[in-house]
Amino acid sequence: MTEPAELPQAPAEAQAVFGELFPEAVRYAELLADAGVKRGLIGPREVPRLWERHLLNCAVLSEVVPEGVTVCDVGSGARLPGIPLALVRPDLKITLLEPLLRRTNFLQEVVELLGLDHVTVVRGRAEEVLGKLQPVHVVTARAVAPLDRLAGWGVPLLKPYGEMLALKGDTAEEELNGARAALSKLGVLETEVLQVGEGLVDPLSTVVRVVVGESPGGVRFAAKRAKAARTERTRRRR
Repeated sequence: MTEPAELPQAPAEAQAVFGELFPEAVRYAELLADAGVKRGLIGPREVPRLWERHLLNCAVLSEVVPEGVTVCDVGSGARLPGIPLALVRPDLKITLLEPLLRRTNFLQEVVELLGLDHVTVVRGRAEEVLGKLQPVHVVTARAVAPLDRLAGWGVPLLKPYGEMLALKGDTAEEELNGARAALSKLGVLETEVLQVGEGLVDPLSTVVRVVVGESPGGVRFAAKRAKAARTERTRRRR
């Protein structure tokens, strides 16, 4: 039987990024390396590069998240970038959206253990919570699907003029170009590719930023959102 990979010591950059909550970041890394692997949330081969490839890569997303906003993190079951972002940005109100029960259980344990009072775990798919979850200023995600599909999940959850920030890889520009028609139908008005983490991560983290207009998700999702809201109001009155 293969011995489990050992979590490396946190690099010096981690102390600078996480500041006062560095001990909590270390505890989260330990949880990912142990329970996260055992529960299938990350692969064992990812443990040696947890800090550089995962925690720091996600935490530097905070550079482009406005202050004091609401955030919904969709996708990755181990909750990257949601938890690292929460550790560096206590000013944010973050919702972790996850459809699988075993993953939401893990996330709830992490949130309670790390004392992240500004984080809420919600079980469900993006399309299922439309009209039930309060629209947010920012949606975050990390390489969980091609950009056009990811935007179809995340953009409808936004407030008017909100933005989706998706951590992507080297093909971000190419992916963005291929998704422009789909993004336009979703009510996206602006797009750009950013690089963050100068002096902290190497290579830099690449972020695709899309900004919506007054109708996030476009006409089709506006109708879905209104219908879901009416259904939810009816349910609450019963």
